[in-house]
Amino acid sequence: MKDEKFITFFNFDDCRCIPYRYKCSTDGTITNDLEVLVISSQKGQKMMFPKGGWELDESREEAALRESIEEAGVLGNVECELGKWDFLSKRHGTFYEGFMFPLLVKQELDFWPEQNVRQRAWMNVKEARDVCQHWWMKEALDILVERLSSLQQQKEQNISICSMI
Repeated sequence: MKDEKFITFFNFDDCRCIPYRYKCSTDGTITNDLEVLVISSQKGQKMMFPKGGWELDESREEAALRESIEEAGVLGNVECELGKWDFLSKRHGTFYEGFMFPLLVKQELDFWPEQNVRQRAWMNVKEARDVCQHWWMKEALDILVERLSSLQQQKEQNISICSMI
């Protein structure tokens, strides 16, 4: 009976976020150096990106933002989905889908629901790739880096074209 109630309120697939920001220099200007936020698992042994199931009355994007607030204590803009990965649930022994979204962090909270059971750490991309345990987390991170690099190149090209006019 308990499992049936849980199923009616939650989808067993999950939503994940890669919280990111651009590093600030010592004079307060924003650089092009990308940082991502990773969190510890509740048992503290592994580092990962915020994740969790989504409630039936919320979108995947809303679930990803909620999980980022609850697990990592960050608020921001959820951006276009990076992709969908299949993974084996250790708890249920079956495959589920995980949807990954970038989250441009606008605010880091001093207090958040899981602060007593998780640590959070800002890292550069290489460091984050090294601590991520799963191939699909690394793949999603690579997609994010490629997307942001492409956007930066487009912005630079537009600036060059505008300066020639």
